[in-house]
Amino acid sequence: MNGVQALIIGDVHGCSRELRKLLAKAPAEQAYLVGDLYTKGPDPVGVWQLIRDRGLLCVRGNHDQRLIDAMEGRRPDDAHAAKVVEQLDAADPAWRDHLLALPFYREAHGWTIVHASVHPSGSLAKTKAHDFLYRRRWPADLPAHPHWWASYRGERRIVFGHDALRGLVEVRREGQRMIVGLDTGCVYGGKLTGLCLPDETLVSVKAKRAYKKV
Repeated sequence: MNGVQALIIGDVHGCSRELRKLLAKAPAEQAYLVGDLYTKGPDPVGVWQLIRDRGLLCVRGNHDQRLIDAMEGRRPDDAHAAKVVEQLDAADPAWRDHLLALPFYREAHGWTIVHASVHPSGSLAKTKAHDFLYRRRWPADLPAHPHWWASYRGERRIVFGHDALRGLVEVRREGQRMIVGLDTGCVYGGKLTGLCLPDETLVSVKAKRAYKKV
């Protein structure tokens, strides 16, 4: 893993210990997070401090949107989101502006980083906010429908998270990785996984324990 230019990391969900260990295991010029940064896990403040102090670049996940909705009064009954917001506000109110500015996607070394999915054509213009944040299956999130990546026909190479039940996903075309899913369920006692670029090595650290039931 020498010469890692970019490290793209799966769903952190408040697991600062594992995030710190992965960053140390695969030091990179720039690290990216696929979203779902703070909720569910034990240390949202520690995750924010790593993002802030190490300049980690992030995309918006559905649980990040959950916190935005809570901040803006659209989730009055979401006690967990309210608690996370309170913890982060007490530590450093600057996290709010960072969260609100999170984009739906980023580009890194020939890969597009999203949280959940893109349109099967690969067109970002055709990809709706719901697709970026929530979608697992196409054309609808119904058990009878295929996973979005099974319907993918685009040329854009995609890294995503969001689907701990599937675990690591690798879709190849003519031997080349086209799609990599990095949500390996760290917060549920699995692993925190990253994709090193440009050599496309996968690296992971085991969760200390299960912080939340699946």
